[in-house]
Amino acid sequence: MADQQGEQNRRQDEQGEQAGRPDRGGHPGPDGGGARPGGGGPGDHGLHAAPRGSAPIPLSVLDLATVGSGLTAAQALRTTVELARLTERRGFHRFWVAEHHSMPGVASSSPAVILAHLAAHTERIRLGSGGVMLPNHAPLVIAEQFGTLEALAPGRVDLGLGRAPGTDGATAAALRRTDRLNEGADDFPQQLAELLRFLDDDFPDSHRYARIHAVPGPVQGTVPGGVQSADRPSVWLLGSSGFSARLAGALGLPFSFAHHFSAANTLPALDLYRQSFRPSAVLDRPYASIGVSAFAAEDEKEARRQVLTGALAMVRLRTGRPGLVPTPEEAEAHRFNAIEEDFVSGWLTNVVYGTPDEVREGLDALIKRTGVDEIKITSNAHGPEARLRSYELIADAYDLPTATA
Repeated sequence: MADQQGEQNRRQDEQGEQAGRPDRGGHPGPDGGGARPGGGGPGDHGLHAAPRGSAPIPLSVLDLATVGSGLTAAQALRTTVELARLTERRGFHRFWVAEHHSMPGVASSSPAVILAHLAAHTERIRLGSGGVMLPNHAPLVIAEQFGTLEALAPGRVDLGLGRAPGTDGATAAALRRTDRLNEGADDFPQQLAELLRFLDDDFPDSHRYARIHAVPGPVQGTVPGGVQSADRPSVWLLGSSGFSARLAGALGLPFSFAHHFSAANTLPALDLYRQSFRPSAVLDRPYASIGVSAFAAEDEKEARRQVLTGALAMVRLRTGRPGLVPTPEEAEAHRFNAIEEDFVSGWLTNVVYGTPDEVREGLDALIKRTGVDEIKITSNAHGPEARLRSYELIADAYDLPTATA
């Protein structure tokens, strides 16, 4: 019991210490500060990029590697690569992939693996997780994985962290090898503090992990002959409620809110983040982004036809029948009952879709209403061609330049 009490006291002390030291977040760039691949200024790790074209703020991407009916996971992941290359050419700021489990229609169960592959197929766009679900993993493992990604793609890696499991309770229990699921969420601040310590390699000498180092990482610059990269992953907190908003503000970290599936909580969470914000070495003012479901097609009817596939997939997921993303023909033929119709109506209210001009108008209105610094566009339609074309049309609507080789 004494050992357990001592460990509890240590964790409480560490949580309090972390809340009082919001300067986590990294080191200056290779030249002591300045621009890096993917944009950004001194010490901000690619956060403050200039908007491109006529966009009022930077545009980014959140991709789930969705698997459509009649398609394979291999095809879905190839589309993710194509989309990353396309959005890099068109000047999108960052490209994130999300962690989900036990969902046949989503192939992004391993963000670090996908990001390593994307690093080999891109050159400039920032790459990151939107997010890694911290309670599912040991903090040291995440620090090692994203330290490796930073070595593969220096200066353009984001580590977005969430406290939800990214799946159902039974799958979360299988991932964590425990049935005590609330413990993971409740321990999130302590897990985050530990992860940041591993990323910065700055555990106190008296800490039980003082001699343990995340490699690749800062320790390589402290050994004889060692040269350490000046870069380290930019850490974000993600959320769909107020918990992570408050914590991100207290630590002076950037915050990304899941507007695409929790729109009713968007403004309260953003307000809470801004009210809780304390300046840090990373940020002197709040930096907030939101995930937005958006889809553009040449005409409004086709756009609705495409987004209805994602709506039907969500109906099935929410009613315990997860599957592949249906085809537009299957979605059109589906007979929605009254409850399903209500869900679809509410769901599509928060999807920005239509012609390119209509999508631009909808996104501009959302940006003005929320005051966010960046949006991450997600598009979960069935076919790869339609999804790729949607991002191209959105880029055209904002006059984003096409990069030359």
